[in-house]
Parts: sequence; C-alpha cells; structure tokens
Amino acid sequence: MQGWNGLKYFITIVAVCMRTAMLLKGNKDKLGWKISAWIFSVTAAVVGTYWDLVYDWGLLNRKSKNRWLRDKLLVPEKKIYFIAIALNILLRFAWMQTVLGGFKSLHTQASTTFVACLEIIRRGIWNFFRLENEHLNNVGKYRAFKTVPMPFNYDEDEDKDD
Repeated sequence: MQGWNGLKYFITIVAVCMRTAMLLKGNKDKLGWKISAWIFSVTAAVVGTYWDLVYDWGLLNRKSKNRWLRDKLLVPEKKIYFIAIALNILLRFAWMQTVLGGFKSLHTQASTTFVACLEIIRRGIWNFFRLENEHLNNVGKYRAFKTVPMPFNYDEDEDKDD
C-alpha cells in the first residue's frame, strides 16, 4: 500500500516538473511539454482525489449502511460529507488552472498565491476527515479508546464513609 502511495506522490512530482519545463521552454517545443504536463497533471489529480476519498477518508463505500460514505460517521449531517467530497474534487482540480493558463487576467504571482490559498483550504478540510477516519479505525480495532479510564473509582470512596 505504501508503494502505491509513493507512486501517487511521484506522479505529482513529475506533473510539476513537466509544467516547469513547459514554462522554461518558451515557444520552442512548447506543445509537447504542454501535452505531457496535461497528462501527468490530470493523472495526478484523479489519483490524488481517489486516494483522498477512499483511503484517507474511508468514503465512497457502496456497501456501507450510509450509502457512499462509511458505516460510522462522527458528523451527524451526512450532507456535510458530500459537500466535503465536492469541495475536495473542485479544489484538487483548481491548481490545474495554472497548467491550462486559466488565470490570464491575474498576474502570475497573484494566481499562484490564489491557488496556494485554495490548496491550504483543501488540506484543512482533508485533515479533518482524515483524522476522523483514523480515529474511527483506531477505536474500531481497539487501538484506542473513546474514553480514558480514571485512576480512581467513585464507588470505593463511598464505601469508606460508611
């Protein structure tokens, strides 16, 4: 499993390298670099999104009692999970606008800052649901406890007074 996760990051690194090469080449053979940047960027975004939703968040489970989610949920409103899924997909693909050149009206540094801010928001959302999933997995497999036992017993204290 760790190998697949490493491959996911490797594809992202290659996508960034292709995009950088595309920008450095200027007009010379720019189409080839742009196609490569496109292919690796789309692949990295799709694989990253799938990994986020299925492995990190434990969602998109068709056989779950909470359809397309997971069996145990900490947030009572199921629509929050679907909103988070949609936001994750939208924000994951937002950085592709830098490859597509979608921010022509903005200065290059302004568009990079804007995309970086969107990525910070995406990672904040990702972190919440990742920690929730990890907590539920740990509790479910008895690697953690929902409550911490106290080092004393109230019943014993009441018996001493009698």
